[in-house]
Amino acid sequence: MEHSPENTAQSIGQLLDTSKDALGEVGKDCATHGAYTSTGMRYKIGRMNREVWTPCPDCEEARLAGERQAEAEKAATAARLRLEAMLEDAAIPRRFIGRTLQTYNAETPEQKRALAVATDYADNFPQKAKRGDSLILLGAPGTGKSHLAAAILQAILPEYCGLYTTCSGVIRAVRSTWRPNSEKTESQVLSILFSVPLLVIDEIGVQYGTDSEQNILFDVMDRRYRDMMPTVLLANLKLKREKPEDPAGLREVLGERIYDRLTETARIVTFEGDSYRAQARKESAA
Repeated sequence: MEHSPENTAQSIGQLLDTSKDALGEVGKDCATHGAYTSTGMRYKIGRMNREVWTPCPDCEEARLAGERQAEAEKAATAARLRLEAMLEDAAIPRRFIGRTLQTYNAETPEQKRALAVATDYADNFPQKAKRGDSLILLGAPGTGKSHLAAAILQAILPEYCGLYTTCSGVIRAVRSTWRPNSEKTESQVLSILFSVPLLVIDEIGVQYGTDSEQNILFDVMDRRYRDMMPTVLLANLKLKREKPEDPAGLREVLGERIYDRLTETARIVTFEGDSYRAQARKESAA
């Protein structure tokens, strides 16, 4: 059978012919919520006719609420997994995961001042990062420096990611790439240290302080300085009050070049008083 252009056009027109007619309202009964009013519509698409009646409004609201709850739980799970992944990537020591600025026990005036500085740094990190502002936390072991540094890293998540490492960890990471079977190149490791939004380096001064180690530190600190990338340094150094311009002897440990770059953009916070860890042990034993 042959189809003329006119017949073909008519068939297409029939397929594209759509209309809808109101069927009015009828009373229906829901097994769960009882009587309700349903509104009907008849839809015509070509040769197909279909009637659609509105469901029980309470059932529909329950269905939508369930979908919203499922979406919220899905989003919360995704956010939790993302945060857990970011915490893992940040390499924060397990002992300090979950320790926040709010849980820091500031008793001495120095600790209260340090907490205020750390809180301001975390709360205003977008501005701090834009300017490349850094922090240097100095003091005796156990005064809470690592707690505050880890708390800052966790406070800026998930908007900003960071990395927690030690000075010896930086040196080992770079030196490990010198092995013939290394999975990463030196440039790949340095690229991470150069570009992470916030780099925390603990145990400054524990390294041997050789020229080679100072050169590695210089490469990292100099690049971050030039790229205006913020850094937080922690040093367990005995305060040397006879040198007020360099209260912890960082110039000797880090070298002249790193020290000059740090002190240009970093705020120095000193911790004095009793050991934070010793106080925590006393409280747990009480």
